Amino acid sequence: MEYRLGALSRAIAVVLWPSFVSAVVATAAFFSQVDPHVLHLATCPEWEISRELGYTLGFFMFWGVTTLSSLFTYILLRTPAGPSAEGTAADDSNREMP
Repeated sequence: MEYRLGALSRAIAVVLWPSFVSAVVATAAFFSQVDPHVLHLATCPEWEISRELGYTLGFFMFWGVTTLSSLFTYILLRTPAGPSAEGTAADDSNREMP
């Protein structure tokens, strides 16, 4: 039995999987240098935020940003190319030499 993704499922996977992996790397790199408890005390001390919640919020923030980046790339790649301009270097390189 072979399983194939539909177009929407594939688009979601193409956007979310790389953004998830990027968010994991960004979270690890950021929180290896910044303690979420110290960041919490410096930014909003009146809120009760634990370290675990700080890590979680940081991860989802990074995932949101990297998802937007992946989505933008996906949209740009799906945009149909316009007609090529004549006389460009790409057109000249495809012509046969006399």
